[in-house]
Amino acid sequence: TGCSTSDSSNQDTKTESASEELYTCGMHPNVIQEGPGNCPICGMNLTPINGSSDESNPSEAKPSSGLKEILYYRAPMDPTYISPKPGKSPMGMDLIPVYAGEEAFGATVKINPSTVQNIGVRTAKVVQKDLGQDIRTVGLVDYDETKIGFVQTKFTGWVETTYVNKTGQKVNKGDFLLEIYSPQLVTAQEEYLDTYRRLKEAENDNRMSAIENLKSNLLSIRKRLENFDISDNQIIKLEKDNIALKTMVIKSPFTGIVEKKHVQDGMEVKPSMKLYSISNISSVWVYANVYEYEIPWIKEGVEATMTLSYIPGKEFRGIVDYIYPYLDAKTRTLKVRLSFPNKNNMLKPGMYANVNISSVPIKDAIAVPIEAVMYSGTRNLVFIALGEGRFTPRDVTIGIESGDGFYEIKEGLEAGETIVTSAQFLLDSESKLQESIAKMLAIRKNVDSGNDRPTESEMKGMDSNTGGNKDD
Repeated sequence: TGCSTSDSSNQDTKTESASEELYTCGMHPNVIQEGPGNCPICGMNLTPINGSSDESNPSEAKPSSGLKEILYYRAPMDPTYISPKPGKSPMGMDLIPVYAGEEAFGATVKINPSTVQNIGVRTAKVVQKDLGQDIRTVGLVDYDETKIGFVQTKFTGWVETTYVNKTGQKVNKGDFLLEIYSPQLVTAQEEYLDTYRRLKEAENDNRMSAIENLKSNLLSIRKRLENFDISDNQIIKLEKDNIALKTMVIKSPFTGIVEKKHVQDGMEVKPSMKLYSISNISSVWVYANVYEYEIPWIKEGVEATMTLSYIPGKEFRGIVDYIYPYLDAKTRTLKVRLSFPNKNNMLKPGMYANVNISSVPIKDAIAVPIEAVMYSGTRNLVFIALGEGRFTPRDVTIGIESGDGFYEIKEGLEAGETIVTSAQFLLDSESKLQESIAKMLAIRKNVDSGNDRPTESEMKGMDSNTGGNKDD
């Protein structure tokens, strides 16, 4: 009989210990009950919560009965629905008890480690690294505006002969373009020759007063010829030959390609007319558009590369020459001008090209993966993994986004901290739920102590965290 009594006592102890152990669902951590069983939501077998018994965690046991105090009850399908006593949820399901020590106060979330694994929580370290981004876009090759020139005259006349009469024709500096007859020019030359002859005669006769007047007149007429673009060599030749030229040859001011020809033989020309448009394509401009989020990476002077589909494997190198100060209202893009040398004239205006713009890297930036940042209204949040299933949200100030999937963190984190990179929304929901429940318990305690009504600030805190509870 003594042995029987001992066995019975041991059995009672085991039964009591089993009844004290709490079980939860791996897929629904809000389901908690005493003893084994099945989840009322998904039907899975419940698993014991580590440290829930008195033996494993005696600090949380009730001295009188060994069971934890039930704080409140909540609905298994709607954790925001809580009640001070057992009953049914609005969906007709039995309410689940929540015990002392299982609630979390403040923003820190505590989740069973097995549940952490089941919901797919992944973590990463906050790193310190150089951030950069190469910007890829499409560019349009165009003329370098600083190398476009127009041929015009400064006198009225008629075209006698055109030497360059084809658009696209290459010309070198000093090549003859056309010949113009101008009565204005002929008259100015004749006046110069007449004054020049009289000056020589006065010098031969040593008439000093006449010499001074003639020199002044000759200088004035010479200035007029220079204004007509008559060179010093042409004036010397005029003095030597003593014959006024009937026509004036217009030469190309620089080397380039005739982009447009505006004259024909016999046409009257005036100073306001453009006779030729000549472009030098030894260098070209390339226009590209970048998106708003790429603007912080663009700086004038940084390197750019370009490839063309018709020259596979050939890469052209240039620089960002200018960033326009306004956005296109329709496309919401920023126009950027690039400059490229054009050896052998391989780049043709009007071509489309693939452009890659190098960015100026940010050195030793605190950085986190993009997926680690949560956007919550006006706040940017990152969850910090504290270990043993504990997580806490933290506000961060983010900078620019790099091309390899990282955010620059300007404030809020330090290198080496462990952050959550997945399942943050579940953690955020649990954090808000636990914070709301903590406030409700504080209000209930306030009422039990003799204050019939919760304070206004307490009600506001509840409203902001338990919006789903309003209809219940």
